[in-house]
Amino acid sequence: MPEGDTIFRAARTLHRALAGRKVTRFESVFPALLRVDDQAPLRGQTIERVSAAGKHLLIEFSDRLILRTHMRMNGSWHIYRPGERWRQPRSAMRIVIATDEFEAVGFNIPVADFHRGEVAGLDALGPDILTEEFDAAEVMRRMRMHNEEEIANVLLNQRVMAGVGNIYKSESLYAANVNPFDHVKNLDDETIAKVIKHARSIMRRAAIESRNRWAVYERGGDPCRKCGARIEYRKQGTDVRGTYWCPKCQSSKAVRM
Repeated sequence: MPEGDTIFRAARTLHRALAGRKVTRFESVFPALLRVDDQAPLRGQTIERVSAAGKHLLIEFSDRLILRTHMRMNGSWHIYRPGERWRQPRSAMRIVIATDEFEAVGFNIPVADFHRGEVAGLDALGPDILTEEFDAAEVMRRMRMHNEEEIANVLLNQRVMAGVGNIYKSESLYAANVNPFDHVKNLDDETIAKVIKHARSIMRRAAIESRNRWAVYERGGDPCRKCGARIEYRKQGTDVRGTYWCPKCQSSKAVRM
């Protein structure tokens, strides 16, 4: 699943190409989108803004209509010049928003809907880790509401902190030397603050550089670059996502408080 940094970069690219331009063509395979478009045609509207909210990508139009898309596992947005050959087949197309100079094509997007004025449900998200307004103290408060849960699972909870996915869950806990299976209640505030700080730092760097050399993610069985111990891998959480960690650098501390 694309993580917050991927959505952030996609929104930034789309905004640069589309913001301030008028829609000349709109296509979609989603019947619900076409029904809304019949009632309030996008053609002729100005694209005001493209932004990210956690793992949601929002395209705002001049009549207060907002297109929300969620990439899930395989969705992506591409930008092309008119007439330029697409890098994916037409059968993968889900949405096209064209202007005179560019066309944005959404491929394999599983979730897309229109909202008027504001997007329902986004107010339930925790602070977005990539925004300038990020509130670490509020994230700490929300984490403490999940004291009985393992820290790695809490990091993935978008209602606690929006944007972190499976990669950065493992990477930030490694950077903070915290065992992913420790319960939140067994971590003091300083340790949790360190996890939040590392998660934000790593993701903000990835959002700018668009690539990373992972310390533990997908390195199960390889030696830790710090201590040489073997990187471990285990399924974790109710949705059974994989977790990578170094058992020596991230040894579990029974009670850190």
